[in-house]
Parts: sequence; structure tokens; C-alpha cells
Amino acid sequence: MTTASAPGAPAAASITPAATLVTSEHADATTRRGAGPRVRRRGGVAWLGLTPFAAYVVLFLAVPAVIAVGSGFFDATGRPTLANLAAFADPSVLRAFGASFGLSAVSAIVGAVVGAIVCWALSSLAPDGIVRSMIDSAASVLAQFGGVMLAFAFIATIGAQGLVTTWLASTFHWDINSGGAFLYTVPGLVLPYAYFQVPLMVLTFMPAFEGVKTQWGEAAATLGASRWTYWRRIALPVLAPAFWGSLLLLFANGFSSFATAAALISQGGIVPLTIRAQLTSETIIGLQNVAGVLAFGMVVVMAVVMGAYSLLQRRASRWQR
Repeated sequence: MTTASAPGAPAAASITPAATLVTSEHADATTRRGAGPRVRRRGGVAWLGLTPFAAYVVLFLAVPAVIAVGSGFFDATGRPTLANLAAFADPSVLRAFGASFGLSAVSAIVGAVVGAIVCWALSSLAPDGIVRSMIDSAASVLAQFGGVMLAFAFIATIGAQGLVTTWLASTFHWDINSGGAFLYTVPGLVLPYAYFQVPLMVLTFMPAFEGVKTQWGEAAATLGASRWTYWRRIALPVLAPAFWGSLLLLFANGFSSFATAAALISQGGIVPLTIRAQLTSETIIGLQNVAGVLAFGMVVVMAVVMGAYSLLQRRASRWQR
């Protein structure tokens, strides 16, 4: 009995793994068939969850943008025309675009430089420290602080009767508004614009700073490189795409801002305020729907700027992984 059963033992042992493999594959196939509808249902629920946001984007962003831009290509009778594009040759429109470019560029440069310095200072702090957390929270709030509240804050500070204005006049006999109300001009908008541009730069540029590895500096120092050589040949080239991309984002943010400027300047001067003036009263004789034409110009500028920003961000993301 024992001798007869011994030869059968290896055969049973060799058959068992194969049977187990077949059974396992059958179980996996059954599991996949059962999980397939569940995965599809989960994907459908996820798309269903995006429906409110998609409806909001379509109704309140896409449709108004298409109507605003498309209105510039129709005349007063509703017929399609390209004659309204002649508004871009009007001196007032050219001045508005020039002022918007200048204001956006200056505020973006100021915000980028100051924000980069803040990021450099924050890079030496612990990411989970109290100071770093407070600054990150403040930057998140102040980057969205604009409109009438920001305008009122600057009016109360450096306006004609602001606290700083009266203090400088009584203490140092210096009237900062002696040449006119600086805050209520297009160059004066640089100050409130820089107020929200700097925090935005901190939010967008800080991830790039965090992507710079300390091992790079240690390796450069081991090879005999000075601190200046490390920054000039390693750190700055790595940070350059992110810096220029953030600068373009700040430019786009300043170019499209409206509420703060509208609260401080009653007349046109930049493109958003000129669009408001065109909506309330046509000021260019012989042309209709000039506001739509100006909106089309802004869309073109924003598309070019954001396209360049996307390319730079794609290049900068290689060092942030």
C-alpha cells in the first residue's frame, strides 16, 4: 500500500499548481467582469459630479465671452461685418491698450521681483513651521484681495486725506499729492495692483523654489564651486522658466483686472475701463459694438500670454517632480 502510493505523490504535487493557476485565472476573470460595471458606474458618478461646475462655466463664462467677443463682428442692423475692427486704429483705443500694457508690465515686474525675494526668504524656513504657514495663508488671502475693498484701503491710506498723507504733511511738510491725486491716475494704479501681485507671485513661484534640491548646492560646493557660481549656473537656470512663467501670469492678472481700477478711476484709461465707457455710450463715431472689438483684442492678448505661460510651466515642471 505504501509502495503504491509513493509514485502517485509527485504526480499530485505537479498537478496541484496548474490547477491552482487555472482556478486563479478564472477567479481573476470573474472579478474583472464583476468590477467592470462598478468602475464604469464610478466614472459616470464622477462625471455627474462635474456637471454643476461645467454648467457654471458654460453659462457664466463661456456663453458671455462668446457673446461679448462675437458682438464686435456685427453692425447695428445685426449683419456680420469686419468694419468694426477699424476701432483698433482709433487713438483713444491705442492709448488704452498702451496704458494697459504699461500698467500690467510694471505691476508684474514689481510683483515678480518682490515676490521672488519673499520666496527666497521663505525657502530657508521649515515648510510646516508656524511662520511659513502664516505667510502662505496670508498670501492666499491677499492674492484675492481686490476691488472696492482694496481701493478703499488705499484711499484711506494715501488718498487726498489719507492717514499716511496727512502724517507726512504734518510731520515732514511733504504733500505726496502736490502734483495731483496720484492714486487716481493710471500710474497710481501700480501701488494697489502690486498689493495683490506680490502674494500671487509667492503662490506661483514658491513650488519652483521648493523644487531646487539642497543636494545640488552640496554637490557644487564639493566640486569647488562658489555660492555665486552655484546660483549663476545651476539654481537660476533651473528657476528661470518658472520665474518668467509667473511673470506672464502676473501680467495677465493685471491686464484683466477691472474692479480696483473702476473704483479709483471714473474715466477710461485702460482697456477694461474703455470697454465700460463703450457699453454706456458709444464714443467712436461711425462704428458699432466697439466694446466687443476691444473684448476681442483682450482675448487675443490673453491667449498669447497664457499660451506662453503654459509652455514655460511645462518646462519648469520637470524640476518640480
